Amino acid sequence: MAEAYLIEPDLDFIKEVGALGGEDLKKCYQCATCSVACPISPDTKPFPRKEMIAASWGLKDKLVGNADIWLCHNCGDCSTLCPREAKPGDVLAAVRSYTIEEYAQPKALARAMKDPKKLPILLAIPAVLFLVVGLITGLLDLTPDLSEGIKHYKFFSTWLVDMHMLPAAIFAAVVFALGLKRFLADIHQNALAEGKTTTEKIEPVGFLMAFIRIIPTILLHKKFGECTDNNDRQIAHLLTMYGFIGLFIVTSIIFVVLFGSYLMPDGPLHGPWSHLNPVKWLANIAGVSLIVGTILLIKNRAAKKDQVSGYFDWYLIYLAFGLGVTGMGAQLTRLAGWAFISFATYYVHLILVFALFAYLPFSKLAHLVYRTVAMAYNEYAGRNF
Repeated sequence: MAEAYLIEPDLDFIKEVGALGGEDLKKCYQCATCSVACPISPDTKPFPRKEMIAASWGLKDKLVGNADIWLCHNCGDCSTLCPREAKPGDVLAAVRSYTIEEYAQPKALARAMKDPKKLPILLAIPAVLFLVVGLITGLLDLTPDLSEGIKHYKFFSTWLVDMHMLPAAIFAAVVFALGLKRFLADIHQNALAEGKTTTEKIEPVGFLMAFIRIIPTILLHKKFGECTDNNDRQIAHLLTMYGFIGLFIVTSIIFVVLFGSYLMPDGPLHGPWSHLNPVKWLANIAGVSLIVGTILLIKNRAAKKDQVSGYFDWYLIYLAFGLGVTGMGAQLTRLAGWAFISFATYYVHLILVFALFAYLPFSKLAHLVYRTVAMAYNEYAGRNF
């Protein structure tokens, strides 16, 4: 006999899902076309029909801690074939947006990230912080010496950069760590309740091996390739992802070099480096990849008139685009000898980098973490995905 379950609809949750892009939710009459049409839905307990039912009833507890909402790649196959135009893909995207806020702390910052009116304030925080700390410490020079050419570190000290970026990155890591602890416990309890797994406790080594097995799927974006309606997003996402990966590698190298040059002032790590240096080549290739990838994403989003694209989506895309453009722009204007424009562009670039790090757990970019963990758990549970 099935265990009794008391349904307690959360009406505020239903309204929030609608406001985040799932306004067509109530058109669903649960025909299951979406689950049949989805090319990446698991054979056991397929999505998104059960998620559409839970969302319609306002069953927040069955969705927020549900790994399946992250397995969806929002390709749009289900929404295209839905006879009622209920747009299951948009509903699941809205639930994911809600879930990101649910697992992020502090809540005030999570809510601010969803409000476009708060964006100027969020960007003003690093802008003012850089100026105040830089002027107080003397690490910001508004009239830098240009006798040896334009060098960004003479305007904005590398130490000043790391003084802000490192705490921002640590803050994001702590927020993610706290959120993931709850998230992993919740998706496991959900899987047990819905019969997706019979394992009472998550075995760390087994989960780690499952994570390793899904790495090729993530790096090649194989699931995007299985979609039929919107699989051209695969190239755009790959370019964007590898752009971020390349720039992360470069940033990590520069961070090590900074301390290496401090310990060994006359050592081989001390810059400036030649334009033929492999690190500079990687930075340029990654920057171009990021710009091209985000342009393709913008084009794709604009063309998909039947898919909801809200502020939460556009913030991430334009942030990534802005990072690429200002990064490349700061370099090109430096080479052109346009000092004021180069310094100003570099300053804007640093503001965007800070926003990327500090606000990452509260933005759509958090899906990199939550989707990866959900896919690893799904692999660990042995579901055919």
